[in-house]
Amino acid sequence: MEETTLSTKTLRSLLQLQKGERTEQIIYTKLAKTVKDQHNSQVLLRIAEEEGRHAQIWEKLTGKRVKPNTFKAAFYSFLALILGYTFVLKKMERGETKATGNYDELIKEVPQAKQISEDETNHENQLLAMLDEERLQYIGSMVLGLSDALVELSGTLAGLTFALQNTRLIALSGLITGISATLSMASSEYLSAKNSGQSNALKSCMYTGITYLFTVAFMVIPYIVLTNYLLALTVMLTTVVVIIMLFTYYTSVAKDLPFGKRFLEMALISLGVAAISFVIGILVKRFLGIDI
Repeated sequence: MEETTLSTKTLRSLLQLQKGERTEQIIYTKLAKTVKDQHNSQVLLRIAEEEGRHAQIWEKLTGKRVKPNTFKAAFYSFLALILGYTFVLKKMERGETKATGNYDELIKEVPQAKQISEDETNHENQLLAMLDEERLQYIGSMVLGLSDALVELSGTLAGLTFALQNTRLIALSGLITGISATLSMASSEYLSAKNSGQSNALKSCMYTGITYLFTVAFMVIPYIVLTNYLLALTVMLTTVVVIIMLFTYYTSVAKDLPFGKRFLEMALISLGVAAISFVIGILVKRFLGIDI
């Protein structure tokens, strides 16, 4: 198909597709160079080659050469260092828009566009499924550390908030409880993994412990920074919801799991335990007659 037969709208859509493919080719190539695992590196290079071939197809249709989005390529490469390349790649594929404007109109002018897009998606999904990132093997350990910290410490802090009504004392008690619980949870995960015959017991307990400790730190910070105990409680509970939302979103993208149901379940459990513990704190303070 010659460039002159394309309408302005269709040409614009195809050029955007072409630019996207070139950009993704750069991203996959950069990630392949940073990945230590040889298998994953080869998979990423294969995907990069696919993107390059797709760009050439669109280039033949448009008759134009376009520059990639270097800022996007750099941003996604940086994001991969923080969240892992599997998350970034799946997020990229999930959020991709393969055609802009009215896709039906695009297919009318470029019939092969639909088949090309479907072939791209199917092949790239197959290649992405071949990736085996280490951190994703320990999602279960991370969920264990996160969920236990959120449920246990949110309840503890909520109960202490009304019982003590002093942010410094609450922060001190929360840190002591949180650090002790971190060591306990990490050691329990190690023994559990070891007894199950897993060879990666140490890494498993490290993922659990680190996740638990970071969660504890974020939840205690409001009581260290603020002096109003009720405001600190509100900020802490908001932090809990944000942590649950971010982590659930991460796992939903990286592991192709549903987001809404899992988010609501974790949020309701954590906030429910916090509410019950807050009431217990009120009752304990009243019946024991303790005034600090």
